[in-house]
This record gives sequence, C-alpha cells and structure tokens, in this order.
Amino acid sequence: MSIVAEVPGILQLLSDGSVKRFPLPTTAASDEFSDGYKTKDVVIDSAKPITARIFVPDTGDDLHRLPVLMHFHGGGFCICSTTWLPFHAYLGGVCVKSQVLIVSVDYRLAPEHKIPTPYDDCHSSLQWLASNACGGEPWLGRADLSRVFLSGESAGANIVHHVMLRVARDGVEEGLNIRGLMIIHPYFGSEERIESELAEGMEAPLAKSDLFWRLSLPEGSDRDHWASNFEKTAADAEGLWQRFPAVAVFIAGMDLLKERGIMYAEFLRSKGLAVDVVVAEGQEHAFHLLNHDSDDALLLQSQMADFMNKH
Repeated sequence: MSIVAEVPGILQLLSDGSVKRFPLPTTAASDEFSDGYKTKDVVIDSAKPITARIFVPDTGDDLHRLPVLMHFHGGGFCICSTTWLPFHAYLGGVCVKSQVLIVSVDYRLAPEHKIPTPYDDCHSSLQWLASNACGGEPWLGRADLSRVFLSGESAGANIVHHVMLRVARDGVEEGLNIRGLMIIHPYFGSEERIESELAEGMEAPLAKSDLFWRLSLPEGSDRDHWASNFEKTAADAEGLWQRFPAVAVFIAGMDLLKERGIMYAEFLRSKGLAVDVVVAEGQEHAFHLLNHDSDDALLLQSQMADFMNKH
C-alpha cells in the first residue's frame, strides 16, 4: 500500500483508506490523589465509542459542589486523546489551580469519522454530563451544573464554538448552565489566505493545517465549509449569538493561527458578545501542552481560573 497523505511521525493515510497513527506518550488514570488531583476513565457511549477522563481536585472534603469544565482536546480532528501525557498533565494543573471538576472528552477522530462527528460526540457529552451528575456516575456527584464551562485548544476550540452554536439552537438539559467558553489557539480557516499564513517560515505549519482540514471536512468540501470558516455560520445563526455566554479567546503570539484567532474574537464582538482576548507574546501554537510546567503555561492556567471565578 502507498501513502496518500502524511504528517511525518504523526499520521499516515494509506491507499486502502486505512489510517496509521504513530504512538504518542500516554498516561493511565489513577483514583489515588497525586499532585492535588485524581482521575478516572469513563464511557460516555460504548456504541460509538465516546469516552472521557474525569479530573477531581483534592479539596480536603467531599461536600461542596464544584464547577465543571468540559474540555475538548486538539489535534486537527485527526490525532491525540485524553490519555496523551501533555493533555493529562496540563488539565491536572488546571483542575488544581481552578478547583474545578474536569471532563476531558475523547471524541471520534477523522478521517474515519469526519465532521460533524466531533461536534455530535461532544454535544452528546453534555447530555451525558447532565444525566450522570444526578446519580449515574459517582465521580460527578459533586458537579455543580449551574456553573459549566467549555474549553478546548486548536481543533478543540473549534469544537467548543460549534457545540455552543448547537446548544444555542437546540437548548441543553434542564439545570445545566454554560457560563463561559475558553477558546484556546482556535483552529479555523478559509480558502482565502491571510497575512499570517503567507508569512515567511509558515509553509510547513500551513501545509499541516491544510492536510488536517482535507482529512476532517466532509468529502467534496473546502476550507470555506461552515465548520472551518466561522463567517459561514453567520447566515443561519442570527438570533443565536445572544444566547452565547462570556468568551475568552487565548492567542499565541507566534502561532500560524494568531490572526484567525483575532478575527474570530472580532467576529463575536460584532455579534454583540463580550469577548476577552489574551495574548501570550512570543509563544507558539499549543505551547501550554508542549511545555506544560513553563511559566507561560502556568500563567494560562491562572488566566483560565480567573475567567471561571469571574463567571
């Protein structure tokens, strides 16, 4: 079999349609507190399948309710999982810093499961949260459904946007109140190239970005598909924007996607939303995962905690 498309050392699409993903470092869940939190892997839907990793902080008691952070991981819709060591380590830090209960969702990946499957899976995870916080999953017993936040980086940030659009359109389970969105290094695109994508030195990350879009979008679609180009959602989303909660957009100053993130924040502001923009100057895409205990990564944890405390 020949290689049809490739991200070297990460993913290969073979001529028979099969996908080879190269192993990434993972870590197991542990129900014993370590570094201030414990974790558990759960099944959201065994038929698809959709799973998640729950993070619970060591608060010293089991009584008071905890806000809930639903996190959708990045990876161009095609790679990574909740068990990947950088995701686990970073979210563990967020769990402790913010004193929140985190549900990190493992949705199905493209190209086997193209868009809108990630949106479907992550939206259904909210329904699972609502039904299981009332006695189904013991680790969700302390979940405060009146204070739920959504976050994600890169493709996960794109998922947050589209899941919230669906919530705004269709509603959500009674008692579940989404208080804010944390959009980290958002992954959007269009057929028209923008300045940051044409800058010197961006050829390799742009090619990688284009490949992930090609693998994840529905057959016959291009980057002006509504999943990629957020402006394409405007026509059929009028009347929904006022149902969005507060939004924080986090941007890395040296990221290929920096300009897209700024455009996205301005787009939401044009719809009347309150949007905070936080820029990590001198940092690259997903820096908080690549060096999860760096000063800037710890600062991002604090900024996320401040946002949730404020809302």
